[in-house]
Amino acid sequence: MKKLYYGGEIITMEKDKEPVEAVLVEDGVIQDLGSLSKLEPLFQDDNIEKHNLEGNTLLPSFIDPHSHISMVGPVAALCDLSECDNFNEIVDQLKAYIKEKQLKDSDPVIGFGYDHNVLQEAEHPTKEVLNQVSMDRIVIVMHTSGHMGCVNDLALQIAGIDENTKDHEGGTIGRVQGTLEPNGYLEEASMMAMREKLTGDMGTNFAAMMQQGQEMYIKNGITTCQDGATSKEIMQLFHTLADENALMIDVVAYPLVMETPTELLEQYKRYAKKYSNRFKLGGYKLFLDGSPQGKTAWLTEPYEGETDYKGYAWYQDEEVRQFALTAINDDVQLLTHCNGDAASDQLLRSYANALQVSTNPNKHKLRPVMIHCQTVRDDQLDEMLKLDMIPSIFNVHTYYWGDVHLKNLGAERGSRISPAKTAFDKGLAVNFHQDSPVVKPDMLHAIWCAVNRKTRSGSTIGEQECVTVYEALQAVTINAAYQYFEENNKGSIAIGKYADLVILDQNPLTANKEEINKINVLETIKEGSTIYQKNET
Repeated sequence: MKKLYYGGEIITMEKDKEPVEAVLVEDGVIQDLGSLSKLEPLFQDDNIEKHNLEGNTLLPSFIDPHSHISMVGPVAALCDLSECDNFNEIVDQLKAYIKEKQLKDSDPVIGFGYDHNVLQEAEHPTKEVLNQVSMDRIVIVMHTSGHMGCVNDLALQIAGIDENTKDHEGGTIGRVQGTLEPNGYLEEASMMAMREKLTGDMGTNFAAMMQQGQEMYIKNGITTCQDGATSKEIMQLFHTLADENALMIDVVAYPLVMETPTELLEQYKRYAKKYSNRFKLGGYKLFLDGSPQGKTAWLTEPYEGETDYKGYAWYQDEEVRQFALTAINDDVQLLTHCNGDAASDQLLRSYANALQVSTNPNKHKLRPVMIHCQTVRDDQLDEMLKLDMIPSIFNVHTYYWGDVHLKNLGAERGSRISPAKTAFDKGLAVNFHQDSPVVKPDMLHAIWCAVNRKTRSGSTIGEQECVTVYEALQAVTINAAYQYFEENNKGSIAIGKYADLVILDQNPLTANKEEINKINVLETIKEGSTIYQKNET
C-alpha cells in the first residue's frame, strides 16, 4: 500500500535541499517527495493512503548509537531505586519490592538506579545498610552508572569474597576502614564478577523482557538501537528472536573483544555486518575505564581535591593494542568505552599502532568509535579526525551529573564535559547516546541537553559547548546512521531510503529550545508501518 504524508512540517535532514511538503512511501521505502504542487496528482489516486499530519512534524526516526537493549527490559523489572534520597528509602523500597513481587525466601533481591551523588549520606549503601533488608537472601544494588554497586554479607559469602580476596584487575573491593574486611562496595570489574556469579542468565523470560525493552525505544521514536557488550548467551537469544521475527526494530550487537569475538563472528556469519530479520553483528566492544561521576574514569590529572588519584586503567597498552588489532584484522568496527582522557589517550595510541601493523586492506574504512568522550581534549579530537574515529558522546551527563563533574573535576574540566560543539566544529561525525538502561532512551531529552547544557540544579555548564538544534538532530539521525554504515538507507528523508519516520507534536527547529524536552512523540514508523501511536487521552 502506498502512503502519502502531508499537512505538516517535514524535516528531511538533507542539508541545502528544497523544502518538502509531502512524502510518498511504498513497500517500506521513500519513493518520492517534494512540494504539494509537484505531488498534487497523487492526491487524486484512491489507491494511495493519505496521512494528514495535521500540523505536526515529520522527520527521520531516531537512531540509538550506543546502549544495551538486552538490559533495558530486565532492569525495568528490578527494584527501582532512582527516586531514593537516602539509605532508609533504599531499605524500604527493597523491602516493599520483596513483598510486592512475593519473592521466595531464597530469591535474591536486586535494585538498580541509586546514585550516591544525590543521596543525603553522599555515600554508597554498603553491607551494613543492605543487611537491614535481609541477612537470609542475597541483596544487590547497582549504581545508576552500572559501574559499581553494593551487596550484603550473604552475597559476599556466597561469592567467596573475604579479607583474603584481592581486588580484580580493573576493579576494586571496598574495605571496612582500617581493615581488609570487605564492606560490600564493589566497583568496575569486581562488580561485574559479582553480577555474573550471583544473578545468572535471564532464561525463558528474556523474550518477554526484550519486548518490554523494545517498547521503550519505540515510544521514544527510535527504530534502530544497539546492544553493546553482548555476551555469548545474549547472542544466542538474539539469534532465536531473529528467527522468530520477534524484533520490531533493528538491533546492532557488539560482543566483547576481550572474550572470543572471532568465534562468534564465525558462528553467526548470517548477521556479520548485515541484517537478517532486523539483527546484525556490527563489530566488537571494549572497556578501558569507569565513570567520572563514580570517580573511576581514568584521567591524566588528579580528581579535584585529590593529591594523585586519577582513577585507573582496565588494561595495559599491549593488551589494548591486541584488542584493537583483533577487530581490525577481523575487518569490523571497534567501539571503545573511554570516559577519562587517559583512557582516550590509550585508545588513540593503541589503535594507531594496531593500524600500522595490520595487513587488512580495508583497515582505514572501519569507522572506530570512542564511546562517552566525557573528558576528551581538543588534541584528542584532532587525532580522532585523523583516524576517522567517531565520537559517540553521552551528552546527557551535562544534566544528570553536571553538578557532580564540577565538584569532581573542578570548574575548567567539569564545564567542558561532553564537548560536542568543539567536536562538530572540527568536522567529526558526532552522535549522542543515553547508554540505556543507565538513562532512558529519550532522544528529545538528549537534544534538549545538547542545546541548553543545563544541570539538575538549573545551572548552565560550558555554554560554549552548546550546539544548534539542527546539529543535535544530526547527532541522533544521519550521524548515528553513519556510525552503523547505514547513511545510504537511514537517517534522513530521501528517495530510496527506508521509511523509518517519527511524528512529533512540535518542530524542534522552531520550538522554544528550553522546552524541546517537552515535545511528544506521536507516532513511530518502521519501514512504512506504524509501530507506535500515542493515545489521544
